[in-house]
Amino acid sequence: MGEVPEFIDLRSDTVTLPTDEMLEAIKHAELGDDVFREDPTVNTLEEMAAKTLGKDAALLVTSGTQANLISLMSNTKRGDMVLLEAESHIYWYEVGAISAVAGLMPWPIKSALGALDPERIQAALRPKNIHFPDTTLICIENTHNRHGGTVITPRQIEAISEIAKTNDLKLYMDGARIFNAAVALKTDVKKLSKHVDNLMFCLSKGLSCPVGSIVVGEAEFIEKARKTRKILGGGMRQAGIIAAPGIIALEKMISRLEEDHKNARALAEGLAETTGVEVELRNVQTNIVYFDVHTLGITSEEIVSKLKENGVLALTLDKNIVRMVTHLGIEKVHIDRTLNAVEDIARKL
Repeated sequence: MGEVPEFIDLRSDTVTLPTDEMLEAIKHAELGDDVFREDPTVNTLEEMAAKTLGKDAALLVTSGTQANLISLMSNTKRGDMVLLEAESHIYWYEVGAISAVAGLMPWPIKSALGALDPERIQAALRPKNIHFPDTTLICIENTHNRHGGTVITPRQIEAISEIAKTNDLKLYMDGARIFNAAVALKTDVKKLSKHVDNLMFCLSKGLSCPVGSIVVGEAEFIEKARKTRKILGGGMRQAGIIAAPGIIALEKMISRLEEDHKNARALAEGLAETTGVEVELRNVQTNIVYFDVHTLGITSEEIVSKLKENGVLALTLDKNIVRMVTHLGIEKVHIDRTLNAVEDIARKL
């Protein structure tokens, strides 16, 4: 049982800290200039990532947002239209880079739990016409952040892929938490990557690395992405200090994600039993928990403030919804303390 920290930080799995083994790996990493492709640690990580995801090649980048932007730019040309889920991270949280930097027109499509309906995709496609932009890319997100960490299954991805192929479109996956999806489905991650042209995943979320994401795809695509990374100022030199913990993450940190999922489920079930708190338990499939506090007569910002006074950090989704995310360092004792804090606040209200 872990020691209870001053704050129980449930804001995101981005707050994870590298393990001692990762820190040692950083200290002893063999280094070179990655722009010249001479950093052996980076090369090892990229080869490992490509193999793990069943693709030709991979590219280390600075962040998930940069990975998405590089991939958008490398899959399209300026002025193209991109179909994506209406609550997707690319659409909501990346400062409008899809338009401001990539010069693309996003076309959001609503879904029930984050998985695009192939029929809605087909309906959104415009005919070839001088008045319309060319639609060249479909983006999906797995797991889906704003839908509560929900999972898109291999069968669902394959159905979307068929629409993409039929209409000569590329299919890209924002797989920031793709390993959470694979663990939740108890399947090889290759089954989730098989039917997409390219994807990315984050090292710095549940895998607990201090920084970095990986773009994965066909060799030709990765070569283009490498040059796009350089355009965006993402060419790094002795980047092995970032890659070293990534190697350990792929070797040792994936299977332990199940612990985060169990803690999230325990948190969600405890919240659901709290008077005045509403939780959609069917949406709690991985390590993200959203709960609604409108019945308490309090806003999400107000309850987040009260939770902080009780030593618990969380985020808001909107006026009524609070978000909590489990990760390395969060154990049962922290879940129990968090539930006690919420129950105490609810009881007083």
